[in-house]
Amino acid sequence: MGIDFNSLLLSFIPLFVAIDVFGVIPIFLSLTERLNRPKKDKLVTDATMTALAVALIFLFGGRAIFRFLGITENDFRVGGGVVLVVLAVIDLVSRSDSQRSPEDAVGVVPIGIPLIIGPAVLTTILILVDTYGYVITIISLLLNLFIVWLVFHYSHVVGKIVGKTVARAVAKIAALFMVAIGVMMIRVGLSGMLGR
Repeated sequence: MGIDFNSLLLSFIPLFVAIDVFGVIPIFLSLTERLNRPKKDKLVTDATMTALAVALIFLFGGRAIFRFLGITENDFRVGGGVVLVVLAVIDLVSRSDSQRSPEDAVGVVPIGIPLIIGPAVLTTILILVDTYGYVITIISLLLNLFIVWLVFHYSHVVGKIVGKTVARAVAKIAALFMVAIGVMMIRVGLSGMLGR
């Protein structure tokens, strides 16, 4: 069975936009700036594999899971937004290295979910399955996550170019953006619940 490359492209682009790997880079750098290279490489793999596992679960059983739990995509948006806001606020108010521990499963939350695979991506996956089928959607997902892995894996190059002082300033700014992203997710979720 051949692959329809036009359909593959049309399914790849929405996922690429929804994941927005280049938009996540500043947040990724801020969360991993104190990790050495081996730990960061492991974190990148953990985050990517977590994202893949969650995406595949939702790809094959997303609607069934939502129906079983009695939740909607909007409920998921609000929950993911709250997680982002809490983590970002902790990051903003911490003053010492000991107060901020990026090694504690940060590859799973918030990098794997909801930054890489968030409500927008999960919703997009469900739509793509209905439109293009499982094979095209899975290939598009794998291609996008490979790009995520590559970008994160070589993020140290960006860190070296920027430097420590600027990186710390960017880290705080990125935390503010993470708060904004979380608030946006909450706003969109609540608007959907209220039918606006």
